[in-house]
Amino acid sequence: MTQARYDAIVVGGGHNGLIAAGYLAKERLKVLVLERRPIVGGACVTEELIPGYSVTRTSYVCSLLLPEVIRDFRMKDYGFLTLVPEPHSFYPYPDGQYMLWYADEEKTKKEIAKFSQHDAEAYGRFQTELLELQPFVDEILRTTPPMFPPRGIRELLEFGNFGRKMLKLGDKRLKLFLELMTGSCHDYLSRRFESDRVMAAQALNGLIGTCVGPMSPGSAAVMLHHSIGSSIEGQPGAWGYVKGGMSGIANALLRSVQDMGVEVKTNAEVARFIVDGGVCRGVCLANGDEYRARLVASNLDPRRTFLRLCDQGTLPEDFTESIKNFRVQGSSIKVNCALSELPDWKCIPGQDPKSPHQQAMFEIAPSIEYLERAYDDLKYGRPSVRPMIDGNIASTMDDSLCPKGHHVMSLFVQYGPYRLKEGTWPEIREKVGDQIIDTLAEYAPNIKKAIIAREVLSPWDLEQIFGLTEGNIFHGEMTPDQLFFLRPAPRWANYRTPIRGLYLCGSGAHPGGGVMGAPGKNAAREILRDVRR
Repeated sequence: MTQARYDAIVVGGGHNGLIAAGYLAKERLKVLVLERRPIVGGACVTEELIPGYSVTRTSYVCSLLLPEVIRDFRMKDYGFLTLVPEPHSFYPYPDGQYMLWYADEEKTKKEIAKFSQHDAEAYGRFQTELLELQPFVDEILRTTPPMFPPRGIRELLEFGNFGRKMLKLGDKRLKLFLELMTGSCHDYLSRRFESDRVMAAQALNGLIGTCVGPMSPGSAAVMLHHSIGSSIEGQPGAWGYVKGGMSGIANALLRSVQDMGVEVKTNAEVARFIVDGGVCRGVCLANGDEYRARLVASNLDPRRTFLRLCDQGTLPEDFTESIKNFRVQGSSIKVNCALSELPDWKCIPGQDPKSPHQQAMFEIAPSIEYLERAYDDLKYGRPSVRPMIDGNIASTMDDSLCPKGHHVMSLFVQYGPYRLKEGTWPEIREKVGDQIIDTLAEYAPNIKKAIIAREVLSPWDLEQIFGLTEGNIFHGEMTPDQLFFLRPAPRWANYRTPIRGLYLCGSGAHPGGGVMGAPGKNAAREILRDVRR
């Protein structure tokens, strides 16, 4: 059955999809958003684990969201509020020591000095070095990549413009940028610090959601992405909770775009794109309903967009081959827990929810070698026996998430391969969950008895529930060979596709993953350029 006609259809109601829809609606386009699940937000959602206990099921903190998106969508007027802990990170160690990481540089230096006076002095230089790159990185995040490889004078000139921007960095900053884009976390950090604990504290930013270890070339690029991106409340690289969980972002965007006139339909799974004569004319839902539009923007990952929703023969063979080779293997596990009490950490005993270490992100990443051994398990198709854990208890700052005196805990875990050497995820999921909790219990022994309920989401579950191909939280690996003008394929990094009228607006496009909004904003800009021609 053919339904009403629209100017634009956005497939997928994640944050990038809503952002793209909103920018199109601002220019008076009639926009429809179609979301497969009962709620919008994609992987940016808050849902009940058990009655009364709300958890952020997948993404878990806010940091990279573009300030202009917050402003343009008046998100604060629609209920968006960040809660920023200080310190923002807490690193417990097996020997009973610990380190706290603050936005306040001097406080962080004092913490680092417990392990190395040299590193405490080096930390300021390290921060300055990265922040000197921030204007360039911020510009790149908002830039449509040039065609690569370039063909013809116009494309050569566009590519040359990008080259000139890089040269303007100067020799020192250009060398630093290239070092970060091509090197490993370990190589980069070991040139600046001597303490293994200080290096590991920074290296984990390069491992989140990726199939790399701290000694893998390219891991430093992911570290750069997470370390300086945008900022929360003016603190570059800081992380914050969202009031009400991560749905606070999606719900603010939803209310904003609906007030702009965007129509949003949930429980509306798109089965295929309607393509006629090389032009996308609309979409067909799983229930057979058809919606027609002048253009379609897909907020789904590239593999799902092109290999599942495009009929065979509608795409060039070389492009299809590039998408098949676009690496998407998931490597992350998410564990959500309802707690009867807070963890009682060996290194800082006590369970006061107002204690800075209880409100901070807690990081199980005691050394570079520990992280590399966790990665070794992934390489051989095994979940990490002793994993890296990036955890938080947002209820220490947001009592709306659960009953008073109780808490909800989020554990983001590296590594868990999508493809297992032995068994299946439904078979081993709970055993792996036990291993993760066992690891945490080495640092907070009461945690096992504190857990009222838990949910373990493997890469397989992330694919089944949230539609993330192979469970990759970034819609594709964030290594240098899959960034900028190579994301998701050479010559197709400008949000357009070989099918006229079909665009990509999700994290599989430049600049990549994270709750950032840049892919949606940038894609809308390119779509509007085409509409105005």
